Amino acid sequence: MGVHKTITQGYKSHVRQVQHHWENALAAEGFDAVLIHAGSKVVSFLDDYEYPFRCNPQLLWWLPLTHHHDSALLVRPGRRPKLMYFQPDDYWHLPPADPESWWADEFEVVPVRDANAWQQESSGAHTAFVGDAPALVSLVDASRLNPPRLLNRVHLARTRKTEYEIACISEAARLGALGHTVAERAFRQGLSEYDIHQQYCMSIQLVDAELPYGNIIALNEHGAVLHYQTQQQQAPAEFHSFLIDAGATVHAYASDITRTYAAGPGDFADMIVAMDEMQRAVCADVVMGMDYRKLHLRAHLDIAGILHEFGVINQSPEAAVESGLSSVFYPHGLGHFLGLQTHDVAGLIADADGTPIPRPDGHPFLRLTRDLEPGNVLTIEPGLYFIEPLLRQWRESGDVSAINWDRVDALTPNGGIRIEDNILVTGAAPRNLTRDAFADLSQ
Repeated sequence: MGVHKTITQGYKSHVRQVQHHWENALAAEGFDAVLIHAGSKVVSFLDDYEYPFRCNPQLLWWLPLTHHHDSALLVRPGRRPKLMYFQPDDYWHLPPADPESWWADEFEVVPVRDANAWQQESSGAHTAFVGDAPALVSLVDASRLNPPRLLNRVHLARTRKTEYEIACISEAARLGALGHTVAERAFRQGLSEYDIHQQYCMSIQLVDAELPYGNIIALNEHGAVLHYQTQQQQAPAEFHSFLIDAGATVHAYASDITRTYAAGPGDFADMIVAMDEMQRAVCADVVMGMDYRKLHLRAHLDIAGILHEFGVINQSPEAAVESGLSSVFYPHGLGHFLGLQTHDVAGLIADADGTPIPRPDGHPFLRLTRDLEPGNVLTIEPGLYFIEPLLRQWRESGDVSAINWDRVDALTPNGGIRIEDNILVTGAAPRNLTRDAFADLSQ
């Protein structure tokens, strides 16, 4: 069975489940219908350049209109969803192709030439509107535009993926693993960050605007910049390390994968091995009922243990976590939900009221605090870095003797280590979609 058929065979059931979630949410919040707008293109200030378009993820949950601005979907309980499919007469740009039957058969599709055609459906006093198009703000009163409780109910439902969604993310993981394999080869060949990025995109046949996020292609000390955004066109004089954080999309569903490589043997290469073993062990405990905060705190303790083992810190792992020293080397969260958005929704709330589930004290950047449920897809991405501003702050206000500064100076040119996999929570053992994808490529 082909990849496309494997993915799409679960789509009909997916749409039924999405409609069920929306109908329940509408009834609970007193709405008769919802109009979900794709969004509109945004033009650069004082220019005619349009920014790359990103469709409203609430619409993408229903159907894969990744490039279709100004379309809108009307959802009414007990009725077939009505799609106003914006397909303009345009000779400046290529208009959207005709709808594909595998998804269009589940909707009442109405092709429209006018970007404002959805407004004829806006008269109902109990219709909610979801989206960020400027036209929505000008036509809809605030109480019906993106109602928080309605969206929270939908976001909580989105955390439990359908078989269709899991198939999309799994294929995105396969593409990501392929791109990573090509990127590592390009690193070993001595290519620049820019050239490695181009090799990655060509190998999976996606352009930058189709990636789930901007690729992090970091050589040497750039690996210590957590969201490194530059791709230098000149290769460095010496190669020490390579950190790549890059994913792919399939029908708008994302993979989010990170790997780190050393240029040759040595302490940094050994630290990568230790981090990889530690990360695999954490992944194995991504099980139903697990409090994700406990996994995050465990990762801090484990990373502090690696730092102590390699002589980077002089405190015990427990003391390093208690004092905040571990956060100097590992300042971000363990991971996040993954789906239509790289940092997917509802990771920090408990209910429709948006009641926050607090982060552990001293860990402000954790993006997921919920107990895990079957159907959740999330990332596990512990990191260990040599970040000059954080090290400088510790030197100025912390216990200077807790760090072996000679070891830090020796390792700093390598930047840092991050290893990230995408994990599916099941009723039994977790599925590591990323490791499975790399294993399939090696066969």
